[in-house]
Amino acid sequence: MQMIAASTDVAGRAALAPAVALFRGLSDPTRLALVRRLALGEARVVDLCAALGLGQSTVSNHLACLRECGLVDFRPQGRASVYHLTRPELMDLLAAAEGLLAATGNAVALCPTYATLPVDEHDSTPATKERAR
Repeated sequence: MQMIAASTDVAGRAALAPAVALFRGLSDPTRLALVRRLALGEARVVDLCAALGLGQSTVSNHLACLRECGLVDFRPQGRASVYHLTRPELMDLLAAAEGLLAATGNAVALCPTYATLPVDEHDSTPATKERAR
């Protein structure tokens, strides 16, 4: 397994951009819930809406994001699209994260910096922008 090298120089930070994008994408509660549901097997948008209690446009927008990241894809089935995870390694990552969360207990949830960030990625208030820096 290749570890992400820690570096403070500009080139090192730029090399971290894909990992940052991956974790930022998975930090959204809706996208994470979609990934966890798709880990159980393929599903249509209507099934995902029912399982998560969300509207069709919300689910479709988040699926589009995950699809653009290469984490999910779909296949047509009649007039519907059936979504599935594309990378089984994602399940390894989520399992490792769950193990880490179990080991740290509430430490992550109580973190004064990250636990208080808004879950709405579209929140562009000045305070949110300042915390994102």
